[in-house]
Amino acid sequence: MTRATNVHLDATEHAEQLIFLHSVKPGPANQSYGLQVAALAGVPRTVITSARRYLAELERRSAQTHAPRPQQELQLELPREVLPHPAVEALGEIDPDKMTPREALDALYRLKGLVDG
Repeated sequence: MTRATNVHLDATEHAEQLIFLHSVKPGPANQSYGLQVAALAGVPRTVITSARRYLAELERRSAQTHAPRPQQELQLELPREVLPHPAVEALGEIDPDKMTPREALDALYRLKGLVDG
């Protein structure tokens, strides 16, 4: 039976982007790259921005209370204010029963533009 080894890929951040350094290091990473990986996976920019604000708030609170950093202790609470995505708001204004096929296609492309941002 082989023993599991704790390793991580060495990485750095540059201009809010994650850059993998093509080397494997022993032990856990010194910080979480969850938001950067989410961005690489195609999570919409608005979600990443909202998550960064939430993480900054958690870190600010942790610093005030001398609690562990958010990467060290996952706090399962929702952000106080969740703003609806502009695409959801725009979708609520659409009445597909009153649209021509061309109007529906145009509306779909507008919604896609809001999501791809």
